[in-house]
Amino acid sequence: MKKQFMTPLIVFGLLVVLLVVGLIKAKYIRDVPSPLIGKAVPQFSIPTVENQQQLFNSDELKGQVSLVNIWASWCVSCRAEHKLLNIMANSGVKIYGINYKDELTDARRWLSAFGNPYIKSAHDFTGRAGIDWGVYGTPETFVIDKKGLIRYKHTGPLYQDDMENKILPLIKELRAES
Repeated sequence: MKKQFMTPLIVFGLLVVLLVVGLIKAKYIRDVPSPLIGKAVPQFSIPTVENQQQLFNSDELKGQVSLVNIWASWCVSCRAEHKLLNIMANSGVKIYGINYKDELTDARRWLSAFGNPYIKSAHDFTGRAGIDWGVYGTPETFVIDKKGLIRYKHTGPLYQDDMENKILPLIKELRAES
């Protein structure tokens, strides 16, 4: 009788251990490297959120070190990082945006309410550009070097620690390259 009781309990205990290990590993999912690292930014030419008559294209990312931030007004995590993006932009970091699968009026309202850290932000209503960038959620942030190559991808919201220990040191290093 005791054996019949212990077997389900042991199986349940093993499942709990597997769940805990999985949750701990999931914490590091955002560190999964992108297959685009070291490759040229995907080719795109998309109307901007600010002015649908003006295009933002991949060639504009060459010749400077910049960030490309994938965002949406419906994204709760994007709100968490937005203040930090504004701080970075005000300190001289060049940030471009790709507004992902969002209504144009909502995106404009968002930028008006929370500030616009973007030099330009593409309005990727269909999500096609996001697919080319390998986006599977928002927010995601890419560091682009002077040659237009993707050098780093950050999945999830940026926090102060990410900015100070990963993003800004990498930007400084890339700016120093000839």
